[in-house]
Amino acid sequence: MRLASPPPDVRLVNAFERPYDNAVAAARTCYAAKGIVLPEQVAGEDVSDPAERAQVRARRDEIAESIYRAGHHTVFQHAHFQFAIDRISRHALWAFFHAHPFYNSEQVSQRYVRVRPGSVLVPRLDGAAQSLYEQTVERQQRAYRELTELLVPVAGEIFFRIFPARARQPERWKREIRRKAQEAARYVLPVATWARLYHTISGITLLRYHRACRQPDVPWEVAEIVSRMAAAVRDLDPDFGRLLEEPLPLEDSPDARALAGVGGAWNAARARAFREEFDAGLAGRVSRLVGWAPDAEALTAQAVREVLGAPRHVLSDDEAIAMLADPARNTLLGEALNLTTLSPLSRAMHHAHYTFRKKLSHTADSQDQRHRMTPGSRPILVGHLGDEPDVIAPELIVRHEPASRLFDETMARTWEALDGLRRLGVDAQTAAYLLPNAVAVRFTESGDFSAIRHKHAMRLCYNAQEEIWRASLDEALQIADVHPRLGRWLLPPCAIRERRGVRPFCPEGPRYCGVPVWKMPAREYVREL
Repeated sequence: MRLASPPPDVRLVNAFERPYDNAVAAARTCYAAKGIVLPEQVAGEDVSDPAERAQVRARRDEIAESIYRAGHHTVFQHAHFQFAIDRISRHALWAFFHAHPFYNSEQVSQRYVRVRPGSVLVPRLDGAAQSLYEQTVERQQRAYRELTELLVPVAGEIFFRIFPARARQPERWKREIRRKAQEAARYVLPVATWARLYHTISGITLLRYHRACRQPDVPWEVAEIVSRMAAAVRDLDPDFGRLLEEPLPLEDSPDARALAGVGGAWNAARARAFREEFDAGLAGRVSRLVGWAPDAEALTAQAVREVLGAPRHVLSDDEAIAMLADPARNTLLGEALNLTTLSPLSRAMHHAHYTFRKKLSHTADSQDQRHRMTPGSRPILVGHLGDEPDVIAPELIVRHEPASRLFDETMARTWEALDGLRRLGVDAQTAAYLLPNAVAVRFTESGDFSAIRHKHAMRLCYNAQEEIWRASLDEALQIADVHPRLGRWLLPPCAIRERRGVRPFCPEGPRYCGVPVWKMPAREYVREL
């Protein structure tokens, strides 16, 4: 794909000094009788004779090739690379770079940072298609600015209703209120909108990126960014670059073949039938519990007894679960750090598993997927392209008629543009960049109780992204219905700290939501803003 906008900017800003030698040294240390093997030793730097040094290096390369081909890849995981990436689309982040567990990212927030005009990926198209694409982006960005202004007074009214004392100093809270308006307005922006971020991965993840970078939904943008990442690492360590395999062709990927097997992209009738079937199965929820083990509480309690070496007559199921999941008893749950994987007792939370079917907007799911211990089978979005708007609107927009009207008009015009690009021969992967942040994403997500507990400790907070908060509340209530002894301990951070006796109960400081949620049962949670 050729670009009319500037290309992505990829810089390697931090890295292991010699990742290739480090990997071989780690491999040799596994079988070294004389102790730790150092990177300079596998490179022959402690050998003075040139011929002997060449033999050492040949042996190093033989080991590297052997362990790579055999799949003994943990040695390549020691080295890490930190990239600063600018001008990457939100869609590429969602579809590829954040769609797996093995990375760390810190990206600019659309919730709190205003998106500037022109901050968007624009492909180079032919004639009418180019004009249509650029006009649609301009319309979406204009709607974002107009919605922000429309929603500022609405958000302000709600804000001062929650915090009446703050109404005496309205100027002090203008920025906070504008952010609330901006958070809702961003739903109309295209997923082509640029992000900038730090992105850190291990050596083995880079090798995987390079091999699998060409797949739906964004094969050409991802391939370009990964190529630049690989080139930066080659410049650092040419030897490591020798391990990079050629990317698999898009047409040979199982994802592309499977999509073609069900009729490909731009199949509106199939997409509509799928949406209707999926949404009916949600039964009105954002997230519906569809899979769990009926005996999970008993399994969890038995795991606690096994950790402690206690028979049933000494430790009942009720007592074992309370010892594990009550923050007043398991004090690690009140720590700022998530320490549960390092505690023998707390690891008993891994045995209860839950599966949810859920529906979020693209922008909400871009945050939800960052919870990497609750993975989801997210869609190939071009397979969901239909002929009518398929979106989720934030409550702040829904409750305000002028904003809701502008939102609906913008969505209708966006889908008209998508259909226009299709008729002009633009491929689905390129046209999909115009999809709004509001576009619905439907998928199944699973996690164990430990991961879900930690996620809810973050996302049941009233400051969390609205849709994820509603999904988390759905999940907590349904788990409590099937497993009440476990589900009662799915709590927001303030309720955990209150139970633990940590003050202040709210950890957010000046970002306090204004509602004493720790005093309320989950079934009474109501969120206005």
